[in-house]
Amino acid sequence: MSVQRLSTTRAVELVGEGVAYLDVRSVPEFESGHVAGAYNIPLMHKGPTGMQPNPDFEARVEAAFDKTRAIVVGCRSGQRSARAAAVLAQRGFQTLYDHGGGWAGNAEDPGWPAGGGETSQSPVAGRSYAELGG
Repeated sequence: MSVQRLSTTRAVELVGEGVAYLDVRSVPEFESGHVAGAYNIPLMHKGPTGMQPNPDFEARVEAAFDKTRAIVVGCRSGQRSARAAAVLAQRGFQTLYDHGGGWAGNAEDPGWPAGGGETSQSPVAGRSYAELGG
């Protein structure tokens, strides 16, 4: 299965249609603002020496989502989400979208808030990393 890279415009549309949004940023990044209704399972954690891989990433995603569910994967600017989506595709997830602009945007895409997506600073119950077993 290949991963389709999406613009913010298309990601906003899909989330509006009920597609899940998986934010793979660190917990502090997520808590500072995120896509309304997003799940947070970090690909990497902030540690004393910088970003460190989350050894529980794959297991947490597999526990939270059925592999047939469509998922938009996002991060800050599209790099971690591309890696995370590739890992999940290798694990058998069938419908994955990489939100290329992420939260903050990049040279090609304005990102979620600037692109008109609904934002929040409070996670939906059961969707924070702590509640997902983190």
